[in-house]
Amino acid sequence: MIECEGLVKIYKAADLEVFALQGLDLQVEAGELMAIIGNSGSGKSTLLNMLGGLDKPSAGMLSVDGKNMLKMSEGDLVRYKRESVGFVWQNNARNLIPYLTALENVELPMLIKGRRRRQRALNLLEAVGLTHRKNNKLHQLSGGEQQRVAIAIALANQPKLLLADEPTGSLDSRMSEQILDLFRELNRTIGITIVIVTHDPELARKVDRVVSIRDGKTSSEMLRRKSYAEELEELERGIAASAEEDSHVEYAIIDKAGRLQVPAAYLESIGIKDSNKVKLELLDRTIVLTSPEKQETINSSKTVELGK
Repeated sequence: MIECEGLVKIYKAADLEVFALQGLDLQVEAGELMAIIGNSGSGKSTLLNMLGGLDKPSAGMLSVDGKNMLKMSEGDLVRYKRESVGFVWQNNARNLIPYLTALENVELPMLIKGRRRRQRALNLLEAVGLTHRKNNKLHQLSGGEQQRVAIAIALANQPKLLLADEPTGSLDSRMSEQILDLFRELNRTIGITIVIVTHDPELARKVDRVVSIRDGKTSSEMLRRKSYAEELEELERGIAASAEEDSHVEYAIIDKAGRLQVPAAYLESIGIKDSNKVKLELLDRTIVLTSPEKQETINSSKTVELGK
């Protein structure tokens, strides 16, 4: 569904250039439910905007559902945003029109396409559990209910890709759980590809794959040891997971040039803070990173021992 290769995005302001993405690589399969996490300024929202056709890359390759996003005309982008992709934003004011009812909000994208489909709007509200709120306006809905309406709106024109930008950022933990369960149910029942962007690592518990972005590049991936469905089944059977067992396994990402990002905590643990060098050795089919200072100390000790 999504293929990014060497993706670069540069923002220019006067004489200043800011690299939001610096050669990002990413692949997302059709029907996948995955999350992209990263700190503020890591580039995750920039990536989401480009996946949604709201911004164009400066360089690299970006393909969504077989469409080359760098070669699209403005007309192609308008059709893409109407037909291929749905958005759910953190800010509900960006999702909903306050003077319309929940039902009218869901109908609106279909009206823009020249269709009036009351029954489909009702079905979507039923899918997100809000049939009983169809005639309520924005101020009559809770934050979680507003977000559910926003998800129904995003699905109105049957997109193949659903993009969610911090969809639980303004919700409490209980409502966040319900929204994430709804994403999983929609993914399972209609097979839509869902990409959720967040800064919350706890989201990893709800999806099978989490991609971490740092400094404009994919730095690591976390893959679930057991599927979420298997974990729920075990809980229903009374089988509790060990407290020490992590739900995911984390892997570093190596780009096509053989580069990878080593977490700062790992480097600090071997004594690398201010240096930009590291000793790299291959020992018994294992790659070992060593601080240059430590290596020099070891070599000095060996020299003293030989001198004796």
